[in-house]
Amino acid sequence: MLWARGCGPACVPGRVRVCRRLLRRMASVAGGEGGAVGADVAEATREALRTVGGKVAAAGAAAGHPARLVAVSKTKPAGQVEVCYEAGQRHFGENYVQELVDKAAVLPRDIRWHFIGHLQSNKTNAVTSIPNLWVVETVDSAKLATRLNAGCEKAGRPAEDLLGVMVQVNTSGEESKSGIEPTREAVQELARHIRDACPRLRLVGLMTIGMPDYTCTPENFQCLARCREYAAEALGMDAADLELSMGMSGDYEQAIAMGSTNVRVGSTIFGARSYPEKDAKAQAA
Repeated sequence: MLWARGCGPACVPGRVRVCRRLLRRMASVAGGEGGAVGADVAEATREALRTVGGKVAAAGAAAGHPARLVAVSKTKPAGQVEVCYEAGQRHFGENYVQELVDKAAVLPRDIRWHFIGHLQSNKTNAVTSIPNLWVVETVDSAKLATRLNAGCEKAGRPAEDLLGVMVQVNTSGEESKSGIEPTREAVQELARHIRDACPRLRLVGLMTIGMPDYTCTPENFQCLARCREYAAEALGMDAADLELSMGMSGDYEQAIAMGSTNVRVGSTIFGARSYPEKDAKAQAA
């Protein structure tokens, strides 16, 4: 069921203004009246989720380690997310701050949200205000980590409920990609900063984004695994205790075979994305 955080008898003081604004947006975010999607879309989404989930499980079993499926719902309506939720999916990813804020406000609180897009430091308070934000996968600077830590404090996130973060590494060396350089020095410096200067954060792993065709090469996967070794060395921990987030719609099975524990699959589950005109131009650039 779609709902707006702060609405109803348990409405939290101070959030009423936010609640009203969200209510005005619910129809567009939810993808129609009541958040419903068409029966054909719903069935296709359920079937795609079953197929991908089965492949992820099989790849993990073959590789000898579990792998998590993150269903990436960017540009898709909350109603379609709810179809996956009702089928048992709990981990969802979003690339855009406002879209994540809007969907989190109308979808169940036990969803574990992954923010997987580029995050500007001036938007950190918006994402840390989401109680069920599970992880920010795209931390690429000490400044961003520090702002996320401060945002958790400002939002009143319980001290024991540490926000998960991943260090984003630019394994392909492309100027268009965010992420730190895949060097021992860069990885260890940021990992230590998160541990030592950000008590509200928990480093859960490392992440990389695919090549221009949205796939990675084995070299990219190997590079991220090597960076995990650097981080583990700096933190005095077992590398296996740090996750690898790599693999998307075109290569998630290969990624799992090469050690990925977290794959981000969007269009294969939800269908081709349709971007607003200005976003479509940005995607093509």
